[in-house]
Amino acid sequence: DTACKNRPLDLVFIIDSSRSVRPEEFEKVKIFLSKMIDTLDIGERTTRVAVMNYASTVKVEFPLRTYFDKASMKEAISHIEPLSAGTMTGLAIQTAMDEVFTEEMGTRPATFNIPKVVIVVTDGRPQDQVQDVAASARTAGIEIYAVGVDRADMQSLKIMASEPLDEHVFYVETYGVIEKLTSKFRETFCAANVCALGTHDCEQVCVSNGRSYLCDCYEGYTLNPDKRTCSAVDMCAPGRHECDQICVSNNGSYVCECYEGYTLNPDKKTCSAMDMCAPGGHDCAQVCLSNDGSYSCDCFEGYTLNPDKKTCSAVDVCAPGRHDCEQVCVRDDLFYTCDCHQGYTLNPDKKTCS
Repeated sequence: DTACKNRPLDLVFIIDSSRSVRPEEFEKVKIFLSKMIDTLDIGERTTRVAVMNYASTVKVEFPLRTYFDKASMKEAISHIEPLSAGTMTGLAIQTAMDEVFTEEMGTRPATFNIPKVVIVVTDGRPQDQVQDVAASARTAGIEIYAVGVDRADMQSLKIMASEPLDEHVFYVETYGVIEKLTSKFRETFCAANVCALGTHDCEQVCVSNGRSYLCDCYEGYTLNPDKRTCSAVDMCAPGRHECDQICVSNNGSYVCECYEGYTLNPDKKTCSAMDMCAPGGHDCAQVCLSNDGSYSCDCFEGYTLNPDKKTCSAVDVCAPGRHDCEQVCVRDDLFYTCDCHQGYTLNPDKKTCS
């Protein structure tokens, strides 16, 4: 026992509590779960356990993220109640994929290389299509062990389980002897390599290499010369990122940002010039001219831009050189009319005088 510690797992028990499982038998299943937990190296960084209960409905009793100590886990198991009718094994496996094997529910990222394992305990024949669901679970990298008790249908167990079947299908005559399987699973989950035993000194990833090991790092980190510790790679170094404008390094990863006047596109990489002349985006008094993420102000005809480059003043249309009246220019806001001195009359061209 001391020489062999179980390797880290994300382990989900799926237990059948249909009507065919009598209350005293269901208690024995709970004892089996507790004894299994005793044999495992439970912890946030070692083996995480979730328990699902199913009949015609499926209930996640607790996900992988809830308990990281044996006492709390066993206490929670002691309070599980049977659901009675139905045996929807396929639905239970599908629910495990959709709702339990997710990072938000405590499954570790694929880069951690933690095996995803399901142990199904049932005494019946599935009442739904378990074959396709089990196949897609196995394709998704989930290892399935099928434990049949008493009246369990062996063919269904084999359809569910991972290969090789002789290592993944177990059968016991009664719930009374189900505890015998704990030693089988202890051997199955035994980790003889240095990495799983935890006797290595790698900071991030340990790669087993026969009786020896090598250290490696998570994506975005690089192994230091000491071959044990890791440093975050500058993900914003030229050629390492896909940002259009600004790359912000973020502990082994990066996020993209844009220059002022640009906005990040939905692809989170490229940038588009904002329409700086949209209402509220500028402070021009009259006319805003958009210019690739920037803008300049202009004025309507008859007005001139003030030195502040934002506001406008009406032009004096009667200033010398601005009109074509021969004698008198009469200003009327932004327009003008011509007039003549006393003793003269305005000609039909409205400009010259006689």
